Amino acid sequence: MLDTPIVRIENLRVEFETRDGPVVGVEDVSFAVNPGETVCVVGESGSGKSVSSLSLMRLIDYGGGTIAGGRILFDRREGGAVDLAKTDQSLMRTIRGNEIGMIFQEPMTALNPVFTVGRQLSEGLRVHRGLDKVAARAQALELLREVRIPEPERRLEQYPHELSGGMRQRVVIAMALACKPRLLIADEPTTALDVTIQAEILALIDRLKRETGTAVIFITHDMAVVAQMADRVVVMFRGNKVEEGPVEQIFEAPRHDYTRALLAAVPKLGEMRGKAWPEPMRLLGADAQEIAPIKGQDQELLRVKGLITRFPVKGGFFRRTLANVHAVEDVSFSLNKGRTLSLVGESGCGKSTAGRSILRLVEPMAGEVVLDGVDIMALGPADLRRARVDMQMVFQDPFASLNPQMKLAAQVAEPMKNYGLASGSEIEDRVAMLFDRVELPRSFLRRFPHELSGGQRQRVAIARALALNPKLIVADEAVSALDVSVQAQVLNLMMELQADLGLSYVFISHDMAVVERVSHDVGVMYLGRIVERGPRAAVFENPQHPYTQALMKAVPIADPRRRKSEKDLNFKPIPSPIHRVGYVPGPSVYEEVTPGHFVLTSESGY
Repeated sequence: MLDTPIVRIENLRVEFETRDGPVVGVEDVSFAVNPGETVCVVGESGSGKSVSSLSLMRLIDYGGGTIAGGRILFDRREGGAVDLAKTDQSLMRTIRGNEIGMIFQEPMTALNPVFTVGRQLSEGLRVHRGLDKVAARAQALELLREVRIPEPERRLEQYPHELSGGMRQRVVIAMALACKPRLLIADEPTTALDVTIQAEILALIDRLKRETGTAVIFITHDMAVVAQMADRVVVMFRGNKVEEGPVEQIFEAPRHDYTRALLAAVPKLGEMRGKAWPEPMRLLGADAQEIAPIKGQDQELLRVKGLITRFPVKGGFFRRTLANVHAVEDVSFSLNKGRTLSLVGESGCGKSTAGRSILRLVEPMAGEVVLDGVDIMALGPADLRRARVDMQMVFQDPFASLNPQMKLAAQVAEPMKNYGLASGSEIEDRVAMLFDRVELPRSFLRRFPHELSGGQRQRVAIARALALNPKLIVADEAVSALDVSVQAQVLNLMMELQADLGLSYVFISHDMAVVERVSHDVGVMYLGRIVERGPRAAVFENPQHPYTQALMKAVPIADPRRRKSEKDLNFKPIPSPIHRVGYVPGPSVYEEVTPGHFVLTSESGY
């Protein structure tokens, strides 16, 4: 009986109706999932992997799609198999949530902003399992504990916007697991999460699968996650399944060219061992110009000393400051010309705030920031505006940082117009040249942001940051939301530009394999402080601080024979960075382990 698949997808075809006629989202896909098995569906944006999962839930009907052919046979708890492709929506409402759970990619849109977390969690329990208010609340609390949310009693009363991305994603997972479904569909559930939270969530899904025999369809573009989770892998490309097989076979002997290219684009932790300087990745089928390893210069460009940034927590009738969030606490480092310093750590560790504080997009409370001999902290508004020519930022979400109503050429030209650095015809030539540099066709100059893919939008954001010939670029999670092959191309582009133009980067990321590939120096942040910093080889190959060691342990490796065990993935919950008014933290004291490799000794809290 155990061999009966929980779900069988046979020759699925999904079409979307557009003004130009029908567009095929999924052409012809077949695969099955057995009880207690994890099948990973991999592929890049637009390959049809999410469309397949939405068809399974019949949510595709609400997204403008129709199932034009094929069968989806689902084995129900009672009543045998049903063809979900032909089931009416009233029965689907019973199956959805109750027998098939879904974890969506974007937790902010999956949660209702006007209801508390407790209400949203208990709603499904009351509808599907007939629990009363008190029992549903108790069960909701238990679910939050299961997904390891700190202070679960307090979280029940909070609204989604009060939680971090990682916490919201855990709430979505708790909701999907509330009714102990037979099939769990996880659509990119860890894309936006830190390594430690990702590792815990992967371990959690794996543990629940073992304990309950739930079948899991795991949709992702992260090959390291596939290696950690999958029993079998289905590779999709342009709406078709191009390869399927056991996870070891897919990684060790891929047959299809697309699978090979996908695996070649994955940065693997440990690949840079023994290499002194960053170097671009070798991609299959790409005629990448040979770039020598990027050494950089010995001349200092940026010096940050004793940087402190805090945000007030206000409350009460008079909106008094009751406490402060210690986002960045006594951070110091220096960066040489033509080099990359990476700041790594989990959500809420202060790395993005540190990047913004250096550019004074967020005003620091104290500290020194000296860029090429200019004291940035001492500048008034007019001088700061002039200094911004030398320091630019690439944000995490290019869609939010580009203006949806302006053509791309105008957006890249805007900084040059603002600073009067060139006349009309010069600007046009320079914008075209910048598009060539970031490898976008000139026909894109007339397009709007929504007409581009995520990777192409991020290239536009890089072109705009380069428009003023800056000396320093702060890249805040600039590649975290991109597909593997697109991420590899954007990283190679950033390294080529560094080699050609002598750019310096402060690279903010939580992806350790990417950081290892691009960095000269690394600073590991925890609770607003840098707990360890030094040359990339020293920090990665000889981590000294317990937090750095835990972070390294958590990174999934794109090799199914080197999976992490659950005991590798137990992390201490991060203490709160909020302290009462008047709290005076101690200074950061470092010990130099080897030349240039510093480890925090006091106030570490880890």
